[in-house]
Amino acid sequence: MILNRDVLIAKLVQLQDAIDRVQAKRPDTVDQLLADRDLQDIIAKNLERAVQVSIDIATHLATMNGMAPPTASDAFRALAEAGHLDREVASAMVRAVGFRNVSVHDYVEVDWGIVMRIAVAGLDDLKAFGRWAKDLLPPAATPPSGRR
Repeated sequence: MILNRDVLIAKLVQLQDAIDRVQAKRPDTVDQLLADRDLQDIIAKNLERAVQVSIDIATHLATMNGMAPPTASDAFRALAEAGHLDREVASAMVRAVGFRNVSVHDYVEVDWGIVMRIAVAGLDDLKAFGRWAKDLLPPAATPPSGRR
C-alpha cells in the first residue's frame, strides 16, 4: 500500500483544526468548564475529533506497513513496536484513545478535571503525533524546470 499524501495532509489539517479549536475555547479553570455545558461540548468534541483523526492516521500507517492492528490502541502500539513511532508518544496516544472511548461511548461519567488536563497538557501529545506523521509525508512533486 502506498501512502496517500493528499489523504494524510487532509487528516493533518483536521488534526490541527481540532487542536486549534480546543486551544481557542479552553477556559482558564476547570470551574469555568464545569459551569458552561456548551464549552464542555466544544472541548470534548474537538478532543474526540483530534484523537479519532490520529487513530485514522495510525491505522492507515500501520496497515501500510503490513500490520493488522485489531484495535485503535493497538495501531499506536504496533507502530511503536516496529520502531516507527516513539514509545512515549504511542503510550500517550493509547491513553488518548481511552479518553475518546469514555467520551464517545459514555462508559463512565466524564471527569471534567481530566478533560481540562487533556485540553492543556494532552494537546502536546497530539501535536507530537501530528509532527511525527507530518515528517512521513513524501515531498511534493516538483514540476520539471524548463520552458514550455
